Amino acid sequence: MSKPAQSFELTAAQATVLYLQRQISAFDGRRRRLVAGMFGIFGHGNVAGMGQALDEYGEALPFYQPKNEQAMVHAAIGYAKATNRTSVLACTASIGPGSTNMLTGAATATVNRIPVLLFASDTFAHRRPGNVLQQLEHPIEAEVSVNDCFRPVSRFFDRISRPEQLLTALPEAMRVLTDPAETGAVVIAFPQDVQGEAFAYPAAFFEERTWTIRRRVPHEDDIAEAAALLLKARRPLVIAGGGVRYSQAEAALVAFCNGFGIPVAETFAGKGTARDAELLLGGAGVTGTGAAGRIAEGADLVLCIGTRLQDFATGSRSGFHDPAVRFVGINVNAADAHKLGAAAVVGDARLSLEALAGRLKAEGYATSPAYRQEARAAVSAWKDRYAADILHKQGQPMNQGTITRLVNEAAGAGDVVVAAAGTPPGEILKAWDNGAGSDCFLEFGFSCMGHEIPAGLGVRIARPDQGEVYVVIGDGTYLLSPTELVTAAQEGLKVTVVVIENYGYQCIRDLQEGTTGTENFGNEFRRRSAGERQPNGAYLEVDYAANARSMGATTFSADTPEDLQAALAQARSVAGPVVIVAKAEKRGRSIGSDVWWDVGVAATTKAEQTREAVSRFLAGRKHQRALV
Repeated sequence: MSKPAQSFELTAAQATVLYLQRQISAFDGRRRRLVAGMFGIFGHGNVAGMGQALDEYGEALPFYQPKNEQAMVHAAIGYAKATNRTSVLACTASIGPGSTNMLTGAATATVNRIPVLLFASDTFAHRRPGNVLQQLEHPIEAEVSVNDCFRPVSRFFDRISRPEQLLTALPEAMRVLTDPAETGAVVIAFPQDVQGEAFAYPAAFFEERTWTIRRRVPHEDDIAEAAALLLKARRPLVIAGGGVRYSQAEAALVAFCNGFGIPVAETFAGKGTARDAELLLGGAGVTGTGAAGRIAEGADLVLCIGTRLQDFATGSRSGFHDPAVRFVGINVNAADAHKLGAAAVVGDARLSLEALAGRLKAEGYATSPAYRQEARAAVSAWKDRYAADILHKQGQPMNQGTITRLVNEAAGAGDVVVAAAGTPPGEILKAWDNGAGSDCFLEFGFSCMGHEIPAGLGVRIARPDQGEVYVVIGDGTYLLSPTELVTAAQEGLKVTVVVIENYGYQCIRDLQEGTTGTENFGNEFRRRSAGERQPNGAYLEVDYAANARSMGATTFSADTPEDLQAALAQARSVAGPVVIVAKAEKRGRSIGSDVWWDVGVAATTKAEQTREAVSRFLAGRKHQRALV
């Protein structure tokens, strides 16, 4: 009889902690820890399980203490972005609200195709105590818990009801985390009793394992079809998305666009990937540049690379006016590649671009000098208009465009700017110049307020010695989630947060005015006057600098461009978190792309100003393409 294989008697939580430390990712030959650390907030659902296991067995798994469960997932997203999705941070939370606080972060990760690993603690599997604290008692599905809310926002979800189930659940979790086509939030629902239950795990389970992140080779037939369409195109346009970055295809993209004379526009996730392109139009779509908007209108073929084609990039499918326009989609995710009825190339962005370039070069393809000059002229005209529009007027509050430009001028090679919701990501998309070597990490797939500061911490953890990490947010986002400044101070993490103080959710107030004709309803920070049904009195003054200082940040206040320049310069030499509060125009905005965006407007109303606003809005719908 053969001798039984060696095994280790461990709790399920201990086995999890040991297993995570033995997982390696490999991409283009570069190896690194797949799970590089763990964030966690402990409650009765995980302190005796995962907490105990981390304490006893987590020697090579650094632990970070966040101040909010949602925020720790955002930090993990920032970390994964900064490692090009080759390494992740895990998160553990207690049962009930501790775990459901992670839901928004999970949705943000999955929508943006970013890998995060979440251990959501669950109520007792054995049920001996009866109904317990924080348990959902469903009338017809007794096995359901609040963690089932994770199912639609996860790329992989499993509930561990017996400790031996980890033998299949954890490898599948690692597979999804390292699959570029499937990745997103991976959620393990972990009952608090099962975390502490023991099992004799085979020693082989804890041997080092390498998960290779593979480049998917495109099919030759798909490349041939894409090339045939491009060869007929006279006014082609490239839209570059986040898949370009994650494939490390920036050089291939620039060589492709420059080699064939094709203008290129960038999505939020793709911002900065085409920085050296000769015909770089800037940001695509609604919050992009007027140059990208005008070239898109006349494009006869759109090559979409590594993008989900979100409505902001396509102008709710109204941005392409040529009735005969064709689309080619290059994406590792087949569903994304086929969007807009595209000729789909399902494959890695870099390999696909190189294969497509080979075909076009063999045929001697190039766009006309006239088309290239048209693109250059559109960019030049747009830049002149934008510069004039944001020009600071002496004695007046700064425009948000001015603030963004000054941060951009302070950023150099190796620096990163993070933004997510409201006006800042749009301002960065259309105007940030990456020519000096800075990176932009813009989360706009979920446009999640509160993402920015913790994501900045995640970037800093991933890049501890590389450049500055700038977080640009409005005062509304700051009020939603400033508490990870305490974590930054605790860990000595250097991030510079620029808070644009404009007294409210002015981005949405502007949208409200444009679609309803209402000057403000519920979007500005004002005091309530006596008898009023909404706060619409004097603007509310909040001392953001004092608040940030109380949480351990070094703070500066800036009322003028000169103040902001000085604060940004001084911030470079400060250790730990910095917050710069920049006073801005309350209702200031810079010129946009004039690309239409679809929102649900009132079909009927008694308000004359709303009827007029809806009438203006509906005029843009004439170019919206039918669903294909």
